[in-house]
Amino acid sequence: MRQKVSGGIPLTRKLCYAAGGVPYQLTSVAIGVSLQIFLLEVAQLEAFSTSIILFVSRTWDAVTDPLVGYLVSRSKRTAIGKLTPWVVLSMPFGVLSYVLLWFVPQVKTSLKTTWFVAAACLFETLMSGYNVPYLSLGMFLGGDQRDRDSATAYRMSVEMIAMLLASVIQGQVVALYNREKQETCEQLEHDGPPSSSPPHVASLQETQKAFLISSMVIGGLFFISSIVLFLGVKEQQGSVSSTEKVRPTYINSLKMLIGHIAYQRLVLGFMFSAFAFQTSLGSFALFCSHAAGLSDQFQHLLLALLVSASIAVPLWQVVLLRIGKKATVFIGLSLFIPASIFVACVPSNFPVFMMMCVLMGFSVATIFLLPWSMLPDVVDDFAMTYPSCKDLEPLFFSCYAFCNKLAGGLAVGLSTLILQFVGYRAGACHQGDRVVTALIVLFSPVPIVLLLIGMMFFRSYPINERKSLSSQEAATADPEAPSSSSKQRENAEQPAGVTAMSHLNIFQKSKASPRPGNHVKNDTVRLSVISIDLNSANDSKSVFRSGVNNKCDRQSLSTQQSLMKVSRCPKKRAKVSWV
Repeated sequence: MRQKVSGGIPLTRKLCYAAGGVPYQLTSVAIGVSLQIFLLEVAQLEAFSTSIILFVSRTWDAVTDPLVGYLVSRSKRTAIGKLTPWVVLSMPFGVLSYVLLWFVPQVKTSLKTTWFVAAACLFETLMSGYNVPYLSLGMFLGGDQRDRDSATAYRMSVEMIAMLLASVIQGQVVALYNREKQETCEQLEHDGPPSSSPPHVASLQETQKAFLISSMVIGGLFFISSIVLFLGVKEQQGSVSSTEKVRPTYINSLKMLIGHIAYQRLVLGFMFSAFAFQTSLGSFALFCSHAAGLSDQFQHLLLALLVSASIAVPLWQVVLLRIGKKATVFIGLSLFIPASIFVACVPSNFPVFMMMCVLMGFSVATIFLLPWSMLPDVVDDFAMTYPSCKDLEPLFFSCYAFCNKLAGGLAVGLSTLILQFVGYRAGACHQGDRVVTALIVLFSPVPIVLLLIGMMFFRSYPINERKSLSSQEAATADPEAPSSSSKQRENAEQPAGVTAMSHLNIFQKSKASPRPGNHVKNDTVRLSVISIDLNSANDSKSVFRSGVNNKCDRQSLSTQQSLMKVSRCPKKRAKVSWV
């Protein structure tokens, strides 16, 4: 169990910790919303090349997360902590690589593809070096489960504000491109029949400059947020010394994580849910432009979705405290299904689209809040199951991020390949009916199926956080009671008979030298607790509270069999409580 800070986590520490989540959300929203359309329409790459860039970068990002998590867990503690140095060193290079991702070199297409693959992989590697230790830092803020849940809610609220800011910045850039493209297409239609030729090069150069400026703005916010995190959060140290625990190998750590049922269900549930949301929202810009015909309203629809998600985060926090996290997940994810169906049926109706975006925003908020609120519960449950393991928190968060980003890579890569298959033409003023149908299918039916699969995994999620919280509060309220899990872990690690003999020695010493002022009767001696470890039989543990006769005292108590006889002595019936 981790050290509990008196008074919980200070508000300033929560806010500074929340500010550290801004860089990841800023860059993620910018990449998720506009990188696909940037590569297709602005960089003028083919759909197949774009799918390669997106899939390779996301897959590389997914692979680097567990590796970075393991390296973080193996690193040594420094004067500023164990996790903080990774955040500080990754930040400046991450900002530079992000700006390079939005720079279009004036070279041939094959070299352009290589450039964007290298820039994207470099950025994702450095972002993993920042985000994995940052997420793990949430377990080292101090406080208990409620304090960590509160810090998570603050973080998600700030991250939703960051998403709003990123959507405004990138939305304006995409709107600029759509406006320039529409003017070019109208000019082409006025001069002759509709053409599938791309817009003029001059408008592309202006749009490239706009994307590059927006990347610099986001990079500056990245830098400021990291400084606030570094100055405002001091990494807390666990109360258990490193000599009492061992650090398993990387392969053994992965085996233990994969074999842990609660972690399995949580990761698979959110992986399919993230797959669903990223499949739908990854094609949101193209859906608005070609299927709904609302390219001019794209930034307003996206803003409505993210504003509602920001408002929903504190509301879901209140709901999960009342009904539990598992029930909140089911309610929140279910809202996406009717909203996406309505949009797919009437995509060109702007008022309906706007209202459904608000409803989808409430559903999206659950996928941002609940995973990071439930992961600490799984980490605590794992610590109860494997008490001798240490420093696995970064691996927990990195493996979850791996599955989440793998789902995102599959979503973006497959959707772009499908567009290539149905005949999508980069920069064309008009797309065919097959492209429109594919965008509708990617926006609604496919995500609904994936979401239902994820909810099936959540149904078998085994952790009840209310029971674990009540047991922790009971242990805190009665500190002298032998209720902590550390007692059970100590007994579990001792060989058979050691626990019983240790209690026997205590009993004999107390009998030989009674406390001053106490009168001990010659015929009866009270033996308060005798714990017996029966590892040799069926590895179960029992605690006997019994009154022992003086006749039983004279019997030999050197073995477990004689201890069993103590509980069966006549004239006093033993009270047995099974643990």
